[in-house]
Amino acid sequence: MRVAPPRAATLFSILAIIVTEFVSGTLAEAQQPTKIPRIGILIAASRTFYSARVEALRQRLRELGYVEGKNIVIDYRYAEGKLERLPNLAAELVGLKVDVIVSAPTQAALAAKKASATIPIVFTDIAGDPAGIGLVSSLARPGGNITGLNVIAADLDGKRLELLKESFPKVVRVALLWQSGGTRGNLTLSEMEAAAKALGLKLQSLPVRSLDDFEGVFAQAKRDGAPKRSLRPQIHLSILSNAKCWTSRQRTGCRQCTKRVSGWRPAA
Repeated sequence: MRVAPPRAATLFSILAIIVTEFVSGTLAEAQQPTKIPRIGILIAASRTFYSARVEALRQRLRELGYVEGKNIVIDYRYAEGKLERLPNLAAELVGLKVDVIVSAPTQAALAAKKASATIPIVFTDIAGDPAGIGLVSSLARPGGNITGLNVIAADLDGKRLELLKESFPKVVRVALLWQSGGTRGNLTLSEMEAAAKALGLKLQSLPVRSLDDFEGVFAQAKRDGAPKRSLRPQIHLSILSNAKCWTSRQRTGCRQCTKRVSGWRPAA
């Protein structure tokens, strides 16, 4: 089982408390002691990538008295990095008449919101400001049927690049692998471009839209960063900017694509 970063596991553990509030409320309204609550989990990434975090959620639910298969049902839907599947997966959960939907990350939360305006939705792992992307009305008063947890750190993209420069002082070129068409992709690129300019680095933008793109962009990163005969060798770093990029790299076997190219991604 993949070990989740402490922050990620903690967030999912806290999510369980919010989820039980909705579940207990549903039982009270129904006044049916035999009704078994149903939770839908909608994840944009793979089952493997989120396994430890989902287990943290289940563990906390058990501590609160909700045991899967005994007094609660959990329906899982994973898009496996294929974002186009999210609307249908969200619709499936709505069709199962779940009592609450737990979603992660951003794209899953947006898909859940579009799928239902009545089923409570609890989100986490949102890229950026939930209010800024239209997920909630405001942070203080989310409104509607959606709430959740998130860590907002809009300036961290530039800080990560600064940390790379400190860790690898001789670096001159950085390749940024980012999700094209995502809710945060362009913002990430803008922040990285500004930071790269300030640090005197050359930033190579490598947008990715689907699994088919990965082998090509990694090959391009290696080719463009290769040393030339009369020039000093350039140290080339590839930054994997989100869960989808990292999970898809694993699925497509692109470890070989990045052999001898150092890779880095923020903690999920």
